[in-house]
Amino acid sequence: MIPVPSGVRVWLAVGHTDMRRGMNGLALQVQEALGRDPHAGDLYVFRGRRGDLVKILWHDGLGMFLYAKRLERGRFLWPATTGGTVSISSAQLAYMLDGIDWRNPQHTYRPQVAG
Repeated sequence: MIPVPSGVRVWLAVGHTDMRRGMNGLALQVQEALGRDPHAGDLYVFRGRRGDLVKILWHDGLGMFLYAKRLERGRFLWPATTGGTVSISSAQLAYMLDGIDWRNPQHTYRPQVAG
């Protein structure tokens, strides 16, 4: 799991991204296409065309990190908007990375009585 400090903003780059891009290419996309500063400490999440791979770009103040995760089955749920970014919470990011519907997470079981 990514050690996300509290208060860090998470941005999803909507649409699909060329997953052949590395750290510098994604940072350039954040700066030019999204109009944001890639060195500000926010997390930027990119999804490939097939939907089973995401890359996360993060600058912690000392250096740039590039995380990647591929699902064995299924796809990452992604917003249907056409351009720009969507902000989510770090808890929603954790759900998404676990393959859970981050838009409306549901508990599968809740006890009705104690004991």
